[in-house]
Amino acid sequence: MRTVLFTLLLTTAAPAFAQDHAGHAEHEPATKSAETDCQKEAERHRAMGHPVPEGQCEPGGPAEMDHKAMDHSQMDHGQMEGMDHDRMDHDRMKEMAPDTPQAMDHGTMDHGAMDHSQMDHSRMQGMDHSQMDHGAMEQPGAAEIPFAPPPPGAGSGPPRAADAIWGADAMRASRDGLPSELGDILYYWVQGDRMEYRAREGEDGYLWDLQGYYGGDLDKFWFKSEGEGSFGEEIESAEVQALYSRAIAPFFDLQAGIRQDFVPMDRTYAVVGIQGLAPYLFEIDAAAFLSDRGDLTARVEAELDQRITQRLILQPRVEASFSAQDVPELGIGAGLDSVEAGLRLRYHFAREFAPYIGVDQEWRIGQSADYARAEGEDPSVTNYVVGIRFWF
Repeated sequence: MRTVLFTLLLTTAAPAFAQDHAGHAEHEPATKSAETDCQKEAERHRAMGHPVPEGQCEPGGPAEMDHKAMDHSQMDHGQMEGMDHDRMDHDRMKEMAPDTPQAMDHGTMDHGAMDHSQMDHSRMQGMDHSQMDHGAMEQPGAAEIPFAPPPPGAGSGPPRAADAIWGADAMRASRDGLPSELGDILYYWVQGDRMEYRAREGEDGYLWDLQGYYGGDLDKFWFKSEGEGSFGEEIESAEVQALYSRAIAPFFDLQAGIRQDFVPMDRTYAVVGIQGLAPYLFEIDAAAFLSDRGDLTARVEAELDQRITQRLILQPRVEASFSAQDVPELGIGAGLDSVEAGLRLRYHFAREFAPYIGVDQEWRIGQSADYARAEGEDPSVTNYVVGIRFWF
């Protein structure tokens, strides 16, 4: 059946056609007898799979093939939409051998979307259709997308080409305004990193850990607040920090400011620290504190978000505190003062809101453990936590 299709399509685009015949009744005179030509044509159509009516070329029958009487129901016309078979010149088909230069290879052509009835075949003489790319004809107007690299001359011009046209003085004001318009945008961000209830032996407790900033990409004002306590008792600790932050690397800020403690006693500290994202996505917050009494302490916090899914996240967290000297009134011993390690599993119902559960272990170390025992406290405490993390 494909042979039939290809042969019929061959007729529609043959470069040898210079005239459009109105029908099979206007065929050119045959060079042989009408009966012989009719028989040859009948044999050709039988080889093509066309049923030929009995007696078509017998004596007394029509001298020429009546193509309208032929049974075309077995032909595959699904891909020949738009073709006018009555206007096809089959006499010229038999004059064109498959191995002639005019024969075209339509095997790779997609004629399903083409309307051949509107084509002017008289303009196609001399064309080599075997070299035509008919794939682009499926989507008229489609342009080929270049994938080559940019030419060598691209980007070789001066960095401030507008100065050559308008002058450096005229462009200076616009250029100076770009940082403020494109890069000096002010942001406001607040995060409740840990807002949790702590179940443990004895009195259950609570903890808050808030932080936020206001500023641009390079300069920010940071504020932080931490505190904890037990239900039914006085607050154990509470502090607030106000810091100026300056970006010193793509992922790290240098921070400096003051820290004010309200509990267990009123004390003010000068603060210098760094905060940012370390390699392997560790969030680091490290700071040194010098009190108005001359006490030098430090604290380092590190946490890592391990994504189980896009919404379910497991976060290990470690915090360590250090002191350069004993501070008996605060229960702090020299060296490593305390270590806190926790594991929290949170689920993000939205990116800005995520409840969590977890476990947290606290240890008082060295002299600090002795101070805790002297106060009747356990230097090692396990907390089972339920909390909420949010930001806006």
